[in-house]
Parts: sequence; C-alpha cells; structure tokens
Amino acid sequence: MFKATSVRQFSSSAANAYKVTVLGAAGGIGQPLSLLMKLNHKVTQLSLYDLRLGAGVATDISHIPTNSTVTGYGPEDDGLAKALKDADVVLIPAGVPRKPGMTRDDLFNTNASIVRDLAKAAAENCPKAAICVISNPVNSTVPIVAEVLKSKGVYNPKKLFGVTTLDVLRASRFLSQVAGTDPNKEIVTVVGGHSGITIVPLISQTNHKSLPKETYDALVHRIQFGGDEVVQAKNGAGSATLSMAQAGARFASSVLNGLAGEKDIIEPTFVDSPLFKSEGVEFFSSRVTLGVDGVKEIHGLGQLTNAEEEMITVAKETLVKNIAKGVDFVKANP
Repeated sequence: MFKATSVRQFSSSAANAYKVTVLGAAGGIGQPLSLLMKLNHKVTQLSLYDLRLGAGVATDISHIPTNSTVTGYGPEDDGLAKALKDADVVLIPAGVPRKPGMTRDDLFNTNASIVRDLAKAAAENCPKAAICVISNPVNSTVPIVAEVLKSKGVYNPKKLFGVTTLDVLRASRFLSQVAGTDPNKEIVTVVGGHSGITIVPLISQTNHKSLPKETYDALVHRIQFGGDEVVQAKNGAGSATLSMAQAGARFASSVLNGLAGEKDIIEPTFVDSPLFKSEGVEFFSSRVTLGVDGVKEIHGLGQLTNAEEEMITVAKETLVKNIAKGVDFVKANP
C-alpha cells in the first residue's frame, strides 16, 4: 500500500521551500491546477505562464492567503524564460483539449509542437527541475520532452514524469461504485500508459479480486475510456479539466514530498523504465518511489492474472508505436 497525497494534506506546514512553474496556467486544467498548487505550503514561489491571461490568473490566485508569492507571465519580455528560471518542479498542462470523437492520440500534431518548445525552454532555464507532463497524448509527449532534453545535454530520466494519476483516481472511484465502498480506501495501481487500451488497472491487487466477469470487463473499460464520459457530457465543449487538475496536484504534491525527503512516497507514473526495455518499450507506467533526486525506485508489477497479462501485452504493442511517434517527431522537427 502506498502513501498518497490528498487535498487535505496540502495545508500542512513544511520547512522546505520550492518554486513550481505551471505552463498553460490559464487553461481549463491550468487554472484549477494553479489554485491547488497555491494551497500547497511547500510551494513558496508559484510561477504561472500562458500565451494570454497568465498575469490575470496569477493576480487572482495571489489573493489566497498562503505563504507563497505568485507571478504571472506571457510570451512578451522573455516571459517563458522568466517563468521557468530556477524552477524545482515544472507542470505542463498546456495544449488543446479533446473534442468529441477524438482520442488522445488525435491531439498529437498540435500538442507535440507546444510541448517540444516548452521542453526547450525548460532545458535552458531550469535543467535540474522535475518535469511533470500532463499534455496529451502523454505516451508520446513524454518521449518528446526526453528527446529535447537529450539534445540539450540535460536529460535526467529520474526527473521526467508522465502524469497518469487521473487513471488512478478514476480507478479508485469507479471500483468503489461497483463495490459499494469508500473511494478513499480503494487503492488501485494502474500501469502501462495513459491512453485507452494502454491503461491497465490491476484490480487483482485490490480487495476485490473476484468480481463477476461482466462487472470486471465493464469496470476496466470504464477506467480505460473514462475520459470519453466527460467529453460527451460537456457536449464537445471540453474534456476532463477539474479531475485532471486534482490528479496533477496530487502527483506534484507527491513529487514535492519526495524532494523534501519524506519517506514512502509512491505513485504510479509514466517514466523511462527498465521493466520492458528489452522489448523496445522505453517508457512504462508503474509504481515509483519518489525521493530527493526524483525517481528513487521503479517497482515491478507483482503477481498478475491472465487477463492482466493479456492487457499488458496489448498495451506494450501500442506503447512502442506511441513512443516512436514522439521520438520521430523530434527527429523530423528539432
């Protein structure tokens, strides 16, 4: 069982002080994510950047009485470089949201260029920062950031994360609805990637190992494609923003707790992983212990059912293609 960070813990005092930068802070994810980071008392400098309204969001959030300074930037006056300068943690929710009928992979062409350019700026202004990529498709955008950092000579695999926490939150919530339990007590490890069939919830490692097959299949499908519910419910006007902001804030808080030297901080996240590298899967999401240098330990998957093994096989096949897509993009568009 792992120690997860909830909103209730955000107000605990801490001696450690960190600068956190949010890139895309005025967007649907960026605004609530910035708000939640303002409530985290480990954050003493909150730096918000967006192409427009960055300063406005920063001014708004700055009125909240927590012990941190908030500054907002736009592209003028070298704002991106200033926003990133000496950041300890960089959160990247920037990009366009999904529309009806779109998969995360459909977002690739637009978001790939955005993420590439932001990664370049991070490499130049905060090369030692922990970078948390939220922009979809994560399976491809994380490799894009890795390739950019490599080209700049500052790639540290221990400090690059794809934020898959929303899959974890959904799994806990959806399982609790099926089982009639408290979602706060349902800890579900989700591995693989962050898009459709690459999302593999390890239900067999919870207290609900014997769900009826029909119930189990429906639960897994809902966890894998839960984002579609939000897109459809918003009638194409948006995708998951509030739940994604909470997921991003939880993961960022865990990264900060790790940097501060707290023990047993474990979260599933999409990272440069040895688990299936021999099969050509350079990045894979699994439980990771976070520490003062970022990734402290990457955990194995544990005992799996035949159904989970089959899902992971399918996920790996898709991940190889997703990862290659990101790598190839940077080669063709340096």
